[in-house]
Amino acid sequence: MTNQYVSLLVAAAMAIGVSVVRAQESAPPAKDEAMPGMDHSQMDHGQMKHGDAPADKPKDNGHAGHGGSGAMDHGSMQGGSAPSNARDPHAYSSGYDFGPLKLRMADQKNFSSLLVDNLEVMRTKDKTFAEYDLQAWYGRTYDRVVLKAEGEADDGKLEDTRTELLWGHAVATYWDTQLGVRYDGGAGPGRSWLAFGIQGLAPYWFEVDAAAYVGEEGRSALRLDAEYELLLTQKLILQPKIEMNFYGESDVERGLGSGLSDVSVALRLRYEIRREFAPYIGIERAAKFGGTADYARAAGKGTGETRLLAGLRFWW
Repeated sequence: MTNQYVSLLVAAAMAIGVSVVRAQESAPPAKDEAMPGMDHSQMDHGQMKHGDAPADKPKDNGHAGHGGSGAMDHGSMQGGSAPSNARDPHAYSSGYDFGPLKLRMADQKNFSSLLVDNLEVMRTKDKTFAEYDLQAWYGRTYDRVVLKAEGEADDGKLEDTRTELLWGHAVATYWDTQLGVRYDGGAGPGRSWLAFGIQGLAPYWFEVDAAAYVGEEGRSALRLDAEYELLLTQKLILQPKIEMNFYGESDVERGLGSGLSDVSVALRLRYEIRREFAPYIGIERAAKFGGTADYARAAGKGTGETRLLAGLRFWW
């Protein structure tokens, strides 16, 4: 019985061996055998770029996915001009666009705005004068040119003005950094400054404008401005505002002392006939400190005063 089992195993092994030999004889020749005369060892593999297609096979222009049969040429993706079949960045998916409207996304289009925050007449116990405070900008969502202007006029003459021309760049939600120049005019000699600061909307809806300045002959300054809008109704709005100015050194010709120079606190109540147009009334307390107060006393002027005011706020 054992001999019969052995005989059967030997016969099965011989049959398997014959099948393997026949399968090898019927298989296609190897690459080296199918292309006689080609010496693969002589090929310069260093000259072949990743993703190069054979001469007789067209390249995959990127339509195939990573799992497709086409090779991806990573070298062609690094800069350069976009291919002719590139997707329009302003279009919707599947190649749909805006048609004849020629629209563009908001961050690709220039806009402009002008806000005259204060155009008002002030009355103190000694005099009546006018004041203006405006801001304009032109540009896009992330980059824009900003113009700020503020000053006082008395008897048809500008007493104290500040004008800034800045480049603003958005760095976070509700916040812009600003870099540019500032010029102080009006009474006394003019002063030029290099300006850099930040402007935006702080938590709890406080509008903040802070800037530092570097001027000629080692001068430096710091200005802080904050305000808040309290909606009593949809049209009646109460706006408290505080502004402070600091200087690194005294400027005798303009009557400015070092350190904290002046502080003004105002409260304005406006009625928005339209969102873009609102008359207002208010009250402001302004005071001078330190060396600035000393210069004011020497010139026979007061160091603090309360002002009643009325004006317009408008924008477009």
